[in-house]
Amino acid sequence: MAEINKTQYINNINTDPETRVKLVIEHVYLAMEEKGYNPVNQIVGYIMSGDPTYITSHKNARSLIMKVERDELVEELLREYIKNKSWQGTVR
Repeated sequence: MAEINKTQYINNINTDPETRVKLVIEHVYLAMEEKGYNPVNQIVGYIMSGDPTYITSHKNARSLIMKVERDELVEELLREYIKNKSWQGTVR
């Protein structure tokens, strides 16, 4: 039986960095969309400039994205793009 005076916590199941970055991108994207912004333009602005004001503070999106290095964002976006691209050996 657990002690009532101690705080219990659940370890984060998704601890690998790729999953963490994916979740941050998804959360930020949805928060930007919900506020009526163009998420792609705003995220690109943030990545290029490092200025967090490109990201809304709605749903803590700005704070979340600042916890991820910008190069990690670029890596994940490029990884997903390449994974979903169907070049089928046409790259020269």
